[in-house]
Formats: sequence, C-alpha cells, structure tokens
Amino acid sequence: MIWIKPLVVLLLIFFGFILFIALFFKDELKATREKDPAAQGYLQIILMYSGLHALIAYRISHKLWNMKMFFLARWVSQIARFFTGIEIHPGAVIGKGLFIDHGMGVVIGETSVLGDNVTLYQGVTLGGTGKETGKRHPTLGDNIVVGAGAKILGSIDIGSNSYIGANAVVIHPVPVNSTVVGVPGHITKQDGKKLDIILAHSRIGDPIMQDIDDLSARIEALEKKLNR
Repeated sequence: MIWIKPLVVLLLIFFGFILFIALFFKDELKATREKDPAAQGYLQIILMYSGLHALIAYRISHKLWNMKMFFLARWVSQIARFFTGIEIHPGAVIGKGLFIDHGMGVVIGETSVLGDNVTLYQGVTLGGTGKETGKRHPTLGDNIVVGAGAKILGSIDIGSNSYIGANAVVIHPVPVNSTVVGVPGHITKQDGKKLDIILAHSRIGDPIMQDIDDLSARIEALEKKLNR
C-alpha cells in the first residue's frame, strides 16, 4: 500500500489545479464555453485547450515581468510557446475574457494591449513593423474578433466591437464598430451597429471583390452602348 500516499498527493495536486483555474480564470472559461461549440465542458477546456494553457503561463510570466524578473519571465513564456505553439510576450497587457481558438502560430508582441473579451483565431500576429522602440505593437479595444491568419502591425488602435477578417493585413488605425478585410486591410462600415462577436467569416464582404464586380458591371454597360 506504499503507492496510496503518492496517489493521494497527486489527486490533491490535480484537484487543487482544477480549483485554481476555475477561480482565477472564470472569465476565460466562460468565453471559451460560449464561443467554441466544440467545448463540451469546463473540465475539457481546463485540461485540453492550449489557448487557456498559454494564457495561464502568460499571467505567471506577466507577474514576473512586472517584478523586473525579466529573464525568468521570458523563460516561462518560451516554455509555454514550446508546448502550445502560442507566443505571448510577458510584457503585453491583456484584459479578461481572452479566447484563443486553436491558437497555433498566434504571436502577441511585447507592447501589445488587449481589452476585454477579445477573440484570436490561429495564426494571428500582433506585431511591430521594424526596429522602432517604445510602443510598437497594436492596441485592441473590447469585444474584438481577429480572424485566422490576420496580421495587425504597428502601434495602431483597433476600435472596440470590430472584426478583422481572416488573412487581413492591418497597418492603419481602425475606428470602433468596423469590419476590416483584405490586403492591405479595407474597412467596411456596419452602420454604427455593434458587431456580432460570433460572426462567421463567410458573411464578411470583400471590398476588393466588390470593386471588381463594379468594374465588370461598368464594362458590360459600356459594351452594350457600343453595340447599339
């Protein structure tokens, strides 16, 4: 029965970890449960979601960063990057309710600032544009969705309640309640209405394709005039 004591200790550590996550990451757990239809329960999220694991490591490394323990903070963040594929610099400032879906390839730079209830899909980069110093990464407001593969670069502000479409490249500030798609990013207004945080990518219009359609219609109209 020598194995009973180690087993009890392991069980206590396990349940203590579960309780810690449930208490201190309840906003992130709630956001994941609401935004991911594949999430079948909080225990599954705690044990299997790399986005949550990366965020837990970030909270630890951010505390160390604020205590001026820079090397240890970076070491924790790099360990998390190795296991999750998500790189969050400990110097970044992140609000509550962040949801990172899948997350592989997500990069959040040192001077990035994220508000509450932000959603990032896989392959998102919040990066700089060169070797500038100081504030060089984006600032995101509240209730923002950034689609898969999107790149937001430079010290620019992304207004609250905005949606950045998949694979968009954003290098200019974005006002509140906006949708941005394309390379470089183009803003499509939403008539001042708050965006639905669960917007499907397929429902977002592409302004470039719209311009092409408009040109095609004008060419067709001119051809008809010439034929007459």
